[in-house]
Amino acid sequence: MMPAASDPGPPSTTPAVDVLVIGGGVIGLVTAWRAAQRGLRVTVVDPSPGGGAAQVAAGMLAAVTELHYGEEALLELNLASARAYPEFAAELAEVSGQDIGYRACGTLAVALDADDRAQLRELHALQQRCGLEAQWLSGRECRRLEPMLAPGVRGGLRVDGDHQADPRLLTAALVTACRRTGVEFRRTRAGKLLCSAAGGRATGVELADGGRLGAGRVVLAGGSRSGMLAGLPEELRPAVRPVKGQVVRVRMPQSRPPFLSRTVRAVVRGSSVYLVPRRSGELVIGATSEEQGWDTTVTAGGVYQLLRDAHELVPGLTELPLAETRAGLRPGTPDNAPLLGPSGLDGLLLATGHYRNGILLAPVTGEILAEVLTEGELPGRWQAFSPMRFAGVPA
Repeated sequence: MMPAASDPGPPSTTPAVDVLVIGGGVIGLVTAWRAAQRGLRVTVVDPSPGGGAAQVAAGMLAAVTELHYGEEALLELNLASARAYPEFAAELAEVSGQDIGYRACGTLAVALDADDRAQLRELHALQQRCGLEAQWLSGRECRRLEPMLAPGVRGGLRVDGDHQADPRLLTAALVTACRRTGVEFRRTRAGKLLCSAAGGRATGVELADGGRLGAGRVVLAGGSRSGMLAGLPEELRPAVRPVKGQVVRVRMPQSRPPFLSRTVRAVVRGSSVYLVPRRSGELVIGATSEEQGWDTTVTAGGVYQLLRDAHELVPGLTELPLAETRAGLRPGTPDNAPLLGPSGLDGLLLATGHYRNGILLAPVTGEILAEVLTEGELPGRWQAFSPMRFAGVPA
């Protein structure tokens, strides 16, 4: 008689690393890269590193024109990251050998009617109270800067400090930089957070492919899906929700000069629209903001709204070839600000909830998380973004 097969036991566990990052979007990648630069052994778990919301985002670095009432603390974080971008872009290009499409081109926010003009004037007053640089222009001055603008433009704000990056190029460069800095990738999904027997510390993850990966610390950077990870204590589950955004991309023929030299944005009949010109000739038009749960369907209505509003700003763009329509999910939080640092569970850190500022906040997020991972605490000036402010708040 053959002997009975032995019990295979629990799933095998990969040798422990210092830091395990769940999520390979721009925030997870920049966190992994900066942590590895500080000598930590880092693994990123993601089925498709470099994917996610960054593949849909327009890449506006709009700390000034994205200012909203009640978000003064977030403004400080946005400005710190905007100031870091030129050096960040140069360093990343040097390490990866890849351009990230960073352009110090400025932004023009314009108004098409009296109501839009009044709203823009209010934004300008808020910017001035916050000590920000923004210049009010007449409609004629706006059209002098951007001759393709519609004759009906009533005025605008010139913000030379609001720039842009190409999120698709950015994430590709971050993947390369991570690899060159020693970061390892596990191309699978994180299924469940693992904790110590007493439940007092995060110790790694159980993977969708059946393996287990142990780690000294775990960074949850899963974007809008951060709150869905199994094994998270309910009272510490991140208060992150998906906010749908649809975008349209059109392409300028190489034989024609670009329609725009800088990012142009406006509020048209109460809906925000922006146009972001790339060096490649691509023009990104976005973005809707829809509370539709996990739906990522591109709708005829969403595309129509974007093209209609963009046409009112720049009438000639409807002649351009349609290159792509996409929809993605922004990770929103109750106060529109990110969750950065210790979660309340020992060994688990959060880097999520960046909402509309994920590309802008990449430099500062990487530095903050690297400091927490090496020093153990969230820097004092950024305590307003501690995940603990929402402890017990449902996602």
